[in-house]
Amino acid sequence: MRLTMVGTGYVGLVTGVCLANTGNDVTCLDVDPAKVESLRNGVSPIYESGLEELLHHNIRAHRLTFTTDPVMAHQDADMIFICVGTPSDERGHTDMSYIEAAADAVGDVLKSLGPKQKPKVVVVKSTVPVGTTLAVKARIIARLGPAAKDIPFAVANNPEFLKEGAAIEDFNKPDRVVVGVEEAWAGERMRELYEPFVRNGHPIYVMDVLSSEMVKYASNAMLACKISFINEMANLCEAYGADIGRVREGMCADRRIGNQFLYPGLGYGGSCFPKDTRACIMMGEKMGVPTPVNKAVHELNTLQRDRFFTKIMTHFGVKETGGGSLAGKTIGFWGIAFKPRTDDIREAPAITLMRKAVGFGATVKAFDPVANENARKEMGPAFAICDDMYDAATGADALVVCTDWDEFKSPDWERLKSIMREPTIFDGRNLYKPEQMKSRGFTHASVGRRKVTIER
Repeated sequence: MRLTMVGTGYVGLVTGVCLANTGNDVTCLDVDPAKVESLRNGVSPIYESGLEELLHHNIRAHRLTFTTDPVMAHQDADMIFICVGTPSDERGHTDMSYIEAAADAVGDVLKSLGPKQKPKVVVVKSTVPVGTTLAVKARIIARLGPAAKDIPFAVANNPEFLKEGAAIEDFNKPDRVVVGVEEAWAGERMRELYEPFVRNGHPIYVMDVLSSEMVKYASNAMLACKISFINEMANLCEAYGADIGRVREGMCADRRIGNQFLYPGLGYGGSCFPKDTRACIMMGEKMGVPTPVNKAVHELNTLQRDRFFTKIMTHFGVKETGGGSLAGKTIGFWGIAFKPRTDDIREAPAITLMRKAVGFGATVKAFDPVANENARKEMGPAFAICDDMYDAATGADALVVCTDWDEFKSPDWERLKSIMREPTIFDGRNLYKPEQMKSRGFTHASVGRRKVTIER
C-alpha cells in the first residue's frame, strides 16, 4: 500500500518505519524542513532501540521518503495516518490545533484531486478525546464543500500502544490491534494492512470509532492506576514497617492480579499516562460524569514525588516550610529520562526532584545514558549535566536514583563510596537491597522499605 504519516514524532516515525519495513511505500510529512532533511539523511530525532537501523534500511530500499509538501504526501496515498501531537494543559484540555491543521491540509488536497481519485482512508492515530475522529471527518467535508458527495474517502481511528524503549517490538508483535471505522471497506483495508503483524494469533479488533478512541484512554488509565496503587501500598508498608517487595511477591502470585506495572517507585511520567489520565478527568467534566478514580490516581502520582523529596529534606534536617534550605549540599542524580531505554524527559520524576532541590538551594549534578542532551535543553545552566555516572556522584552529599537503567544496577560500590562526600543513596526505583547497602556502609532510603542509616 501507499501510506502517508502526518507528523514524524514518536508515533508517526515508528509507525512509518515499521510499515515500510513490511514492504509498504511510506511517505512521512512534517512541517519542519530541518527535521525532514535530517530524516532524509537517516538521523532520527528520537532515541528508540532499533529505530535508526530500520530507518537507514528502508530509505536505502526506497520505501521510505520524507517531505514538507502535503500534495506530494497525500495525492497517491491509499491511507493517510494523522500522527501529530495532542498536548494538553494541567486540566487535561487537549490542544487540537495540530489535528485541525492536518485535517484541513488533507481536505485541501482531496478537493484539488477531484472525484476521480482513488478512495482514501484518513486514519487518526494520535491519542485524541472521544469524538475527534468524527470531527476530523466533518472538518474535511466542510473543506471539500459541495464536492464532498463525489470524493471517496472514509475515516478510521487506530490507537497506538507503543511503550517507549520497546516501540519497535510492540509494533511488530502487538498484543492487539484496535481499529474504529464507520464503513466496512475501510475496516477491511485496515485489517489487510495489519495482518502481517498478527501472525502470532493476536487479534485485530474492528469496532465503532468512539469505542476505539476510548480503548486508548481506558488502557492507559488502568495502567496508571496500577502504578499509583502499588505506590500507595508502599507508603503504608513504610508506615507499618512492612517490606513492599515481599508484599508485592505475595500479592502478584494471584493470577487475577499479575505483576505488570506493579512496581513501587517515583510514579509515572512521560507523554502518555499523565496526559491521558487528565484527559479522562476532562472528558468526565465535559459530560457531567464523575471520575474520582482517575482524579485520585493523578493526585497520588503527584504526591509520590513530593513524598520522596520530603525524605531527602528530612535526612538533611531541613523543613520544607519556614525557610529551610539545602544550601551547601550537593545532590547527584542517576537517571533523568522518565523510564529506561528512552531519551524522553517529559514529566519525568527526576526533573521534578531536581528542580525542587535547586529551589531549596542545593547544587545538582545529573547523568543519564541517553537523555543528557534533552536535559541540557530543558534544565538550563542551573544544573550540571554530567557525561559519566560517577562524575554525577563525585562530591555528592546524597545520590538519588530516578531511572532504572541497567548500568545503575551493579555499580562499583567502593569507588562510589570513595568519591561521595557522604555515602547516602535515595533509591527511587528500589534497585538495591537494604541489607546489602548496610553491609556496604551506605545510608539507604527506598520506597516501601525500611531506611538503613549508617552512623558516622
